[in-house]
Amino acid sequence: MKKNNKNMVLEDDLLPEYDLDYSKAMPNKYAGMEKHILVEIDSDVAEVFNESGQINNVLRAIIKSMPKLHFNKINPTRKTKLKV
Repeated sequence: MKKNNKNMVLEDDLLPEYDLDYSKAMPNKYAGMEKHILVEIDSDVAEVFNESGQINNVLRAIIKSMPKLHFNKINPTRKTKLKV
């Protein structure tokens, strides 16, 4: 795109082979993929684990050993222990 100094009109300077036919466009196959969250860990913890999968396995084991929590219906941000 080139700018005209007088009235700032934009003209198309793309080569014809770069014109996109949007009727042939396909949906983004990555749009529905699982999202990842990055968490910073301390260097002493990073020395023990070589990859994220190891950390995830340890965290999942800890989560399984924790008591079940549910959200309070009156105050949804407050978690309470589930009575079993």
